[in-house]
Amino acid sequence: MRIIVLGPPGAGKGTQAKLLAEKYGLEHISTGDMLREEVKRGSKLGNIAKEYMDQGLLVPDNVIVEMIAERLGEGSMGKGFILDGFPRTLSQAKALEDVLGGMADIDMVIYIDVDDDVVVRRLGGRRSCPKCGAVYHIVNNPPKNDEICDKCGHPLIIRDDDREDVIRKRLDEYRKRTSPLIDYYMKRGKLVRVDGNKDIYCVFSEICIHMDKFFKSSAMEGKE
Repeated sequence: MRIIVLGPPGAGKGTQAKLLAEKYGLEHISTGDMLREEVKRGSKLGNIAKEYMDQGLLVPDNVIVEMIAERLGEGSMGKGFILDGFPRTLSQAKALEDVLGGMADIDMVIYIDVDDDVVVRRLGGRRSCPKCGAVYHIVNNPPKNDEICDKCGHPLIIRDDDREDVIRKRLDEYRKRTSPLIDYYMKRGKLVRVDGNKDIYCVFSEICIHMDKFFKSSAMEGKE
């Protein structure tokens, strides 16, 4: 099964993708994680990406597409995958189709719809560990010791892209460049919309209902 998870920053795409990958045996491919790893390594790609990420802008398509093509070429196609953070633009969606080469279509696109104020509240409360990469939230998942990482004891930071002004800019950028994907996949009959303002496990349960329906429908078609 080949899944795409769409939604604005702070929609919980990563959390839902991880839960779904574990439940359905899919490979979780997160462009955000891949980019952050490059930034942490200080690679050429990471330095380029950081300039865009710190300003709340999207990393250029050619950089992201190259990473995804390489990852899918490592065997993810056979296992099935769930894409988290890609595609974000129509050009990326079309590039993905080229990467897939017509051999395998996307089965479902899950759109997690979240209000802007909820996004600001969620992301503004995040704290990250620059040493080990652990992520906390001052309300939903606070560290045991204030502003100190539970795992390695390093002081936590507010990432540049978690400041409110940058968050608002990211949301504007999202609406301008990513929202057209909703219509694109809806017209293709691939889009499933869920309410991302709810609790994590409520959202997960709603997505699973759609996933299970898909598997049941596919099984029935296979018997015909």
